[in-house]
Amino acid sequence: MKNLFEVQAELRTDAGKGASRRLRHAGQVPAIVYGGEDAPVSITLDHNKFLRHLEEEAFYAHILTLVIDGKKNKVVLKDLQRHPASDVRIMHADFLRIDANQVMTMTVQLHFIGEDVAPGVKDGGAVSHLMTDIEIACMPADLPEYVEVDISALELDSSLHLSELVLPKGVTLTALSHSQEEHLEEGERSSYDQAVVNIHTPRVVVEVEEEDISADVPTGDDAEEATED
Repeated sequence: MKNLFEVQAELRTDAGKGASRRLRHAGQVPAIVYGGEDAPVSITLDHNKFLRHLEEEAFYAHILTLVIDGKKNKVVLKDLQRHPASDVRIMHADFLRIDANQVMTMTVQLHFIGEDVAPGVKDGGAVSHLMTDIEIACMPADLPEYVEVDISALELDSSLHLSELVLPKGVTLTALSHSQEEHLEEGERSSYDQAVVNIHTPRVVVEVEEEDISADVPTGDDAEEATED
């Protein structure tokens, strides 16, 4: 869509739950901008226009230009609240101001590739995506739209872990930064180094025919004899 990463907003002057409800009924989304040296600012967004932005995956992990009454701010979408009964009803949004000279943390989506040629799949295995996104740390200029996970070499009954992901330049995983605090033996995997995806042998469900079950259940005279015994 045109100007995908530019969001128009207006300053919000009223506050409170009642005011937020009135805004939503009027087709607006209450939101807040915070971070940096400036004080938090309450704003409103046009619901339908904002929803069209949200239809694009790249919008969630990209530096956005938030235009508030004509003034441009560099931000990222930090949090989003949807209506519990409808994903297309946005209740509130949080935007974080970006400092080009400071490391930021963001959650980005995982894109899995190579499933069709993975040895484990060719051997009859089933792929399980244990994670769909990860939290990363990087400079704003290095923020990726997503992280690619290549499982083309994954064998049957094997997993690929966070430490095995190939990350873009300048990007680190926040989860693995915690592992530095652990005292690990040689060859031991950190508890923070979670599995991202695996290929496992599918479970086989054995269905027992009703005829087989009924054949083992005594009936009539047989049942009486079984009871007497």
